[in-house]
Amino acid sequence: MATERLYYSDSHLIEFDARVVDVTERVSGWTAVVLDRTAFYPTGGGQPSDTGTLNGSRVVECIDDGDNGVLHVVQGATPAKGEEVKGRIDWSRRLDHMQQHTGQHILSQAFITLFKAPTKSFRVLDQSCEIDVDLHNPTAEMIERAVELANNVIWEDRQITIRNVSSGEAALMPLRKESSREGELRLIEIDGFDMTPCGGTHAYRTGEVGMIAVRSWVRAKGLTRIEFVAGIRALADYRRANKSAREIAALFSTGRDDAPALAEQLQHENKELHRRVRELEEVFAEGEAQKLLNDTQSNANGIRVITKKLAHALISTSKTVALLASRDKDTARLVFARSEDTSGDMNALMRKACEVLDGRGGGKPDMAQGGGKNLTKLEEVLAIATNTFISQS
Repeated sequence: MATERLYYSDSHLIEFDARVVDVTERVSGWTAVVLDRTAFYPTGGGQPSDTGTLNGSRVVECIDDGDNGVLHVVQGATPAKGEEVKGRIDWSRRLDHMQQHTGQHILSQAFITLFKAPTKSFRVLDQSCEIDVDLHNPTAEMIERAVELANNVIWEDRQITIRNVSSGEAALMPLRKESSREGELRLIEIDGFDMTPCGGTHAYRTGEVGMIAVRSWVRAKGLTRIEFVAGIRALADYRRANKSAREIAALFSTGRDDAPALAEQLQHENKELHRRVRELEEVFAEGEAQKLLNDTQSNANGIRVITKKLAHALISTSKTVALLASRDKDTARLVFARSEDTSGDMNALMRKACEVLDGRGGGKPDMAQGGGKNLTKLEEVLAIATNTFISQS
């Protein structure tokens, strides 16, 4: 026996009487109740189901089981088959879904009116909604134009009516989208603006939607995905956004509306400071390199030689590691050292480096020296030593 769907004719009905025609146990451990009539909207068309109570027991979900009726998933005491029950809908949830779904109809028609861009899918999420619109090369200006048109229709408080027509009659009407259903169709008509087949719950008049606001939009799978909020959600979203804006403004000690310009200015100044720091680091590095060269000793051929004395001087500074290398004729020379408060095995690092240089070396965990004949590998050895030390730190 099919369930009579009371929400089809009255989306504002929140209390009703019905009789239990079937009771089945679900895999979840909860019980599904089928009624002869219901005002509970089951999940479908991108809109989540209603919740509420049956004789005080919690209805946590409703599922459309086609010709078998609507399944009311009950948590708590389960009414018996044949029992008369009183159902009550959670009005705040119903109103929210009505605002989002009716808002979607209005916004989708706005994109048709302005850009001939049809909506391909619709989803009601926890805090917002999404529509995927066949809108190519979208711009912020285009999105705002559609939102402005949609809100004008809302504030004109146009009447919304429900019409039941045959599929043949529907074929002669200017529907926003076609339906593949046969037989009688339920049409939702927004006076002078939109007409589309739909089985969801909708407002009596457009003013009940309150307003529509777009949170974001992106290109996704060849379509434009638009995240929006309507009614109660639009107010909640404004409150969150306003709170964030005021908190950010307070960090800058400025007014809320002045914060974006000040943030942009600070971002520019920060980039300039980073650029200047990099320049100073380069100057400092060149000076330090020259200082190190001046402190080294040279052999008879003028070749500078890194000494253990220099390494000791470097690691006298806290949290310092010295990885020093030089060329002495056809031989590479290495000295690895670290300060006492720094971890790392310099002896192990030196042995690994000398293998690459075709040489030998060693020492203690805090200082080691060595070398080899393969001068072409000197840069590679320093890179290996540095990476090995970083991974051990």
